[in-house]
Amino acid sequence: QVQLVESGGGFVQAGGSLRLSCAASGRTFSDYTMGWFRQAPGKEREFVAAIKKSGGSTYYADSVKGRFTISRDNAKNTVYLQMNSLKPEDTAAYYCAADRTVISISNSRSWDYWGQGTQVTVSS
Repeated sequence: QVQLVESGGGFVQAGGSLRLSCAASGRTFSDYTMGWFRQAPGKEREFVAAIKKSGGSTYYADSVKGRFTISRDNAKNTVYLQMNSLKPEDTAAYYCAADRTVISISNSRSWDYWGQGTQVTVSS
């Protein structure tokens, strides 16, 4: 089992920045690909970003490319999502995910472990 705990969400004005963190415990963190998803009310959970085990490869949804950066610190068992130039449409609950052998990174059903989520609200 892997336990994931997100933090760093909050309320910010459009154009602002937030950094989300996800602390992992329970297994060897460096064995897992890590990802971020988000879900707005009434919408399906959507892929935001992912980072491979070593941190050498990163993936982003088109909607956040150039604005969001995913990174990881394997020594701290933590993955981060730096969010800049935030827009009202980025408002959602953000979830951290982990998987050892994720096949389809952008498909939420491919991921085994999830955190409880942290809310991000961007005002216009």
